[in-house]
Amino acid sequence: MSQISVRLPTVLRPAAGGNTTVDVDGSSVGQVVNSLIAEYPSLESNLVDDEGAIRKFVNVYVNDEDIRYLQKLETPVSEGDEVAILPAVAGG
Repeated sequence: MSQISVRLPTVLRPAAGGNTTVDVDGSSVGQVVNSLIAEYPSLESNLVDDEGAIRKFVNVYVNDEDIRYLQKLETPVSEGDEVAILPAVAGG
């Protein structure tokens, strides 16, 4: 497994000890999300639904590429990759 840097939005930082980025282990986005939740359990309800899928209003990117257009939670990651979690923004 690789150490992956996860960039967190302002709204999730309080649940992650105020960190802007955290490093967690994983070789896929799903493993990274699970590692993140294991380290910061209060993030779980914000990130995943009851089935373990990424919530619809949460966007996840690997090196600026949306995982919805890659392999979703199975998207591979490796050392040096950056995962960014961004909540969807609504408004008008």
